[in-house]
Amino acid sequence: MKLFEVYPLFDITITRGKGSYIWDDKGNKYLDLYGGHAPVSIGHSHPHYVKKITDQISKLGFYSNSIQNPLQQELADKLGEASGYDNYELFLCNSGAEANENALKLASFHTGRKKIISFSKGFHGRTSLVVAITDNPKIIAPVNETENALILPFNDVLALKKAFAQHEICAVITEGIQGLAGIHEASQEFIQAIRDLCDEHQAVYVCDSVQCGYGRSGKFFSTDYYNIKADIYTMAKAMGNGFPIGGVLISPKFEAKFGMLGTTFGGSHLACAAAIAVLEVYKKENLLTNALKVGSYAIKQLQSIKEIKEVRGKGLMIGIELAEECASVRKKLLFDYKIFTGTSSDKKTIRLLPALNITTQEIDVFVEALKKCL
Repeated sequence: MKLFEVYPLFDITITRGKGSYIWDDKGNKYLDLYGGHAPVSIGHSHPHYVKKITDQISKLGFYSNSIQNPLQQELADKLGEASGYDNYELFLCNSGAEANENALKLASFHTGRKKIISFSKGFHGRTSLVVAITDNPKIIAPVNETENALILPFNDVLALKKAFAQHEICAVITEGIQGLAGIHEASQEFIQAIRDLCDEHQAVYVCDSVQCGYGRSGKFFSTDYYNIKADIYTMAKAMGNGFPIGGVLISPKFEAKFGMLGTTFGGSHLACAAAIAVLEVYKKENLLTNALKVGSYAIKQLQSIKEIKEVRGKGLMIGIELAEECASVRKKLLFDYKIFTGTSSDKKTIRLLPALNITTQEIDVFVEALKKCL
């Protein structure tokens, strides 16, 4: 059987990883500054993570959500402590798209409304509703199209106010830092306007923290920098260090009812073990502090390179904009210097999304290679 070819692939086969490094089947060693689109949060094959998963799978990998699973409550407790949102409630699922779908479904149940506001260049997933509110017509099939999606200019407060004046809004969803767009931060004025307008019109503010959350920015959620709380936070990528798991953090204003949300695989024993291990490593190794420290160091080093047009981001979510398209530079970094970096929808911007325990020494390796490439 042939694979359905929807991914352009590098001719590289990765067979193992350790920390911020991965090896291919020919024995070549690569510095991984992309983490497979951001999920690798505590590094490849972290010993605590490996032991936690191994111990759990030797006992029980899965049973349905029709029985008690104490690991779910342990995860919720550790997540509440790590995030500072211990008065919120947790719904577990399998991916970022699924987290966003459930968040918007919950918002619609709560408000009884349909219109969803999202923003230009935003990315929220590839499934039914979240692909409709993603600003990329190429990935929206006709069956996904809906008049309930209002995609407004990012960071445009006037457009936001106008939309609220013209429509009954169910929810506003945005990333605190847009990832796929090329690492663009929301302004304080913009986030404050979302919060104020949602409060004024009884709409729901959903913070898509799938990529920019879970400590990557140096705070648990990137919107924590604004001292504003959303009604719902969605999570996934960094949550399981590559193991599929997603979550919806739900404020106390929402009332749970049997059957309103559901999942077969979400919150399985094995997924919870992976996510608990991640949070334990975060705490023991102080990874949010490390993300901010090493990220600030990386940004400062990159800003000193005259060929770089702009460096954007916070913590270990960094965009490097060049004067021209970056594909050839990324290719040279990969094949000549054995360094994985990421692309974005902005053809001139390289994305860095490394593990949160990366070191300044590893950043130096990249910076020196980038200087030579440029």
